[in-house]
Amino acid sequence: PRPQRFLRARRSRRLMTAAQSGTIRTAGIVSRLAAAAIDVILVGVLLSALYVAWVFLRLGFSPWEFRFPAPSVVFSTLGFLGVALLYLACLWGLSGRTVGAALMGVKVVAADGSRLKPLPALLRAVACVILPVGLVWVAVDADRRSAQDLLLRTRVVYAD
Repeated sequence: PRPQRFLRARRSRRLMTAAQSGTIRTAGIVSRLAAAAIDVILVGVLLSALYVAWVFLRLGFSPWEFRFPAPSVVFSTLGFLGVALLYLACLWGLSGRTVGAALMGVKVVAADGSRLKPLPALLRAVACVILPVGLVWVAVDADRRSAQDLLLRTRVVYAD
């Protein structure tokens, strides 16, 4: 355990030195907002696809009594939050990049520059879904880190 901790500390110092020298560029608010907007649109499309699948499922089981289900505000909101949470947690945990992040050329990494592990990815997704306004902190912070980044020790950087 001790050598690994030493290596992680050295790697973290290298990342910070690289970030300060400009080798690793932390993503700014415009790139991050554009990526988030793309992701919100994609989550809406995924939620719409789930609604259409639900309609076809109901039609298949009772075609003679079929009526379109009226989506409620509560169901739609909870569905959107659930789909967004799964989308963000899975993609950040697997690759560090959502579709929006990939299109904007950014990715989420741990503070030491390594790939985000599943639990921090899930916690970051929860924090972003519950408090999306934390992204605004990027405009104020000297290191361009959001409230979620500071809380969970993550960083959004431009991908190579």
